[in-house]
Amino acid sequence: MDRLTFLGLIIAIAAIFGGQLLEGGSVDALLDWAAFVIVVGGSVGAVMVQSHIKTFRKAMRILTWVFKPPMQPVEEGVTKVTAWSNLARREGLLGLEKNIDESIDPFILKGLNMLVDGNEPEAIRKALYVELDVQDKELLNAAKIFESMGGYSPTLGIVGAVLGLIHVMGNLSNPELLGSGIATAFVATIYGVGFANLFFIPIYHKLRAVIAQQSQYREMIVEGIACIAEGENPRVIEGKLSGYITR
Repeated sequence: MDRLTFLGLIIAIAAIFGGQLLEGGSVDALLDWAAFVIVVGGSVGAVMVQSHIKTFRKAMRILTWVFKPPMQPVEEGVTKVTAWSNLARREGLLGLEKNIDESIDPFILKGLNMLVDGNEPEAIRKALYVELDVQDKELLNAAKIFESMGGYSPTLGIVGAVLGLIHVMGNLSNPELLGSGIATAFVATIYGVGFANLFFIPIYHKLRAVIAQQSQYREMIVEGIACIAEGENPRVIEGKLSGYITR
């Protein structure tokens, strides 16, 4: 679990409600289901219109990465690549083939199979980097769903405000109904700006950071496999890959 994400959300929400209380207002005044439906429902609907269904589904799947990002075992990866290098040096590539675990990441498995098949280092790099580039683009396009929601949300907040004012103007003869309409008008604006800047846009940037970490880990594996294909010394390979380890 990413504790920083939870802490950030708690602080952001507490800041909004705390500021409302400090201004002498009530928390209930900020809770308006009509405004919530207009802003959140409208934002979701808008991105569904602009997106391919495959991209939208992927966005919903990777949303969990905000709270529980996939771990990239960089140190373990360096150890594995070094072990593969030592094995290939001792027993050759056929010896490496006997020790390939079919349950590992399909991307890494593809690289190892290319290595065992005797492909040239540059051919391995080219094939794996093409796949890596495609995967990154798909994930980034999915993450941009939330960036788009952050763009639509403030505008839909204005739509909610206008709808609230229309409600007010239609009930000028009934003063007791004016309060709810005015509240919806202003709260919808707060929801539009708040959801954009406290949720949707931060979610996009968090996902982009997670995708970058995953891409860097796979890039390290590609370079390690290519170095084995080049016949480099295991210690040299370990030294190169150690640069990917952040302290």
